[in-house]
Amino acid sequence: MKKINIIYLLPEMKGASGGAKVIYNHSIKLNDFKKNISSSVIHLKKKFSYKVENSLSKRFNIFHKQDSGWNPNKLRVSRFFSPNKDWFNKDLNSKKELLLDKSTDFLIIPEIWSHFPEDLNLKKKGINYAIFIQGFYHMNSTSNFKKLKSAYKNAKFILISSDHNIKYFKEMFPEFKNKILRINFSINCEKLKISKKTNTITYMPRKLSDHSQLLLFYLKNLLPKDWKIIPLENVSENYLIKSLSHSKFFLSFSNLEGLGIPPIEAALSGNKVIGYIGGGGIEYWKEPIFKKIENGDISNFGRKLLYEINNYKKNWIIKTKKNRIKLERQYSVEKEKKTLSLLISKIDNLYNI
Repeated sequence: MKKINIIYLLPEMKGASGGAKVIYNHSIKLNDFKKNISSSVIHLKKKFSYKVENSLSKRFNIFHKQDSGWNPNKLRVSRFFSPNKDWFNKDLNSKKELLLDKSTDFLIIPEIWSHFPEDLNLKKKGINYAIFIQGFYHMNSTSNFKKLKSAYKNAKFILISSDHNIKYFKEMFPEFKNKILRINFSINCEKLKISKKTNTITYMPRKLSDHSQLLLFYLKNLLPKDWKIIPLENVSENYLIKSLSHSKFFLSFSNLEGLGIPPIEAALSGNKVIGYIGGGGIEYWKEPIFKKIENGDISNFGRKLLYEINNYKKNWIIKTKKNRIKLERQYSVEKEKKTLSLLISKIDNLYNI
């Protein structure tokens, strides 16, 4: 039986984004499906000369660039990079070379590199591929729109991880709507815990740090003295899980997200989540767990948080249990596996298996 290799491309990164973690877990799960399917991840990094070129261009505008965006021909396979094992449950299969066989290899490319199929001449080489859109706001990977549209046209499938992204993609490219496959991700609820709640508030300052700083300034003179706000940045997964398990509120500063994962994890850890939806979060942002604030409305953010603090009920965790169960089912492993199974069947049909 012919063995089909499903290969994901990703940049080498010290701190994995939510999107990268989703891809790692998808690749691992695909390896558990069928004997004729294997999956791996190829990490790419900039060649030294490309790093120098980019650095000098930013300072002195020396190198003329016809198109913006990463240049795949100036990248190389990262042979020694190994992602943090805290990001996934089982061993990840990392591929150490970008040599593709058109008869067995199927490539999945993230939306941040949507133009790569054109630069790498994948159609001419007969390499089947899909583009995986986890963030609608990152689709504009090059200023050459003609190249970008051609890459989507030649893709066998467009994999999309949220209803929000599907809506916008259909509006932008109605001629490609039949290529769309909804691919779910799951939240590992076994890791998340609800411990004895303390008067703490957590947030992640990585995105919109100016907004979070403004909110902290607003609260400086108003926050009750027995409450504290804890930033979750550059921390271990154990510390993050422990902090979320004890905090009562999570402040969301999601910004132009395809579908933000941290607010879901915070909610499943027993937090009341207040803040920005960030786009794709609209599909799960529901009362009483989630409280919406319009982006940039700092004073309303502060007022609503103070109101929720002053009216926090001791039985809130118990009263919202059904809401968390519903949220957990929305991003369950079962739903994720069902969409991955559909992807496998579609790929099998391409190779006449």
